[in-house]
Amino acid sequence: MNIAISAENTIDLPKELLDKYNIYIISFNITLGDQTSNSYTTAEVFDYVDRTGIFPKTSALNEIEYGEYFDGLLKDYDAVIHFALGSGVSSTIDNAKRAASERKNCYVVDSLSISTGIALPAIYASKLVQKGMDAKEIYDKVNARIPYVQLSFVVEKLDYFHKSGRCSGLALIGANLLKIHPQVKMKNGKMQPAKKYRGRMEEVFKKYCEDTLAEFNNPDKSIGFVTYSSASDEMVKIGIDALKNAGFETIYNTFAGPTIGSHCGKNAIGIVYINDGKQED
Repeated sequence: MNIAISAENTIDLPKELLDKYNIYIISFNITLGDQTSNSYTTAEVFDYVDRTGIFPKTSALNEIEYGEYFDGLLKDYDAVIHFALGSGVSSTIDNAKRAASERKNCYVVDSLSISTGIALPAIYASKLVQKGMDAKEIYDKVNARIPYVQLSFVVEKLDYFHKSGRCSGLALIGANLLKIHPQVKMKNGKMQPAKKYRGRMEEVFKKYCEDTLAEFNNPDKSIGFVTYSSASDEMVKIGIDALKNAGFETIYNTFAGPTIGSHCGKNAIGIVYINDGKQED
């Protein structure tokens, strides 16, 4: 069976990795002021906010857009497995599911995650495609691993979370006054606050990596990500070294794209992996 693996651009993989794992994407629109585009970069979003003080708006893809996109893939493939931005952070998956329900051999996976938390199960699915499994079997195997995706990160400031309605004004003021850098975890498909750190972001990130690897200590070490909206070279190296010292075989460092970046803000950085041990396909 010829199977297409697909996701929204919130999968946050560069073109070379999308090509390597044969993953197709459909892109969200972002509105900056009165201009809407699906090709803004994260840096352009941050620059616009710095210049204007106006925060970006993102909009869900509609059912028609998904339907046309799935139809395009089904011209060349027997089946599509689409990895959607988690249902706890966006309603767009409902539109994807409605479009898929009207088409044969079209599956939508609720990633319950964002960014490279979507990429990990999509890459796993891509590897299963290469092994010749059928679409339903891959869909079932992927869904069994979704609850074990460990995605978390630390943020320098809560400004973007506040503007997107994900933290209160009181929490924002308190965090900024006390120079607290919160950890955010994906839990049950939603972004939730966790530990609070203080100090230089480099020191914070090192401690966060130690804490995360200690708490989620049964990783599938085949692939790990260091993913960030922006970060110093030192911070990226800290993340790579933490995963390397933990025994990860393949480590990618990737930028959070504009959709995710517009919610998390600058200097958000985390390590991402599947915490269910080495899997036998």
